[in-house]
Amino acid sequence: MDKSTPEMIFERRWALALLDKVLERLRQEHEATGRLPLFEALRWFLSDEPAEQSQAQIGAQLGLSTGAVKQAVRRLRQRYRELLHEEVANTVATAADIDDEVRHLVAVLRGT
Repeated sequence: MDKSTPEMIFERRWALALLDKVLERLRQEHEATGRLPLFEALRWFLSDEPAEQSQAQIGAQLGLSTGAVKQAVRRLRQRYRELLHEEVANTVATAADIDDEVRHLVAVLRGT
């Protein structure tokens, strides 16, 4: 039996919508700089889900070394975090509240 309250459902939908917005901003940045194929190949490394391909396989497809792919994944994750903090900053009263709100967002998504 689902024990979700309307508030829990709303918060989860809000969290997912926020993450979708961050992902779209990241995609747009890559598209604007001509790196959309790299983004499309690496975006799977932003989630906890297993990627469809290894970093070595992606590197071979894109003509990059595995080390270059690993670095690109690190940069992608860093930029994702930055954009997430920017989006969360738009929803809180003060900058001091950003980290708390990000932690809350993660808790909502994990269902805790």
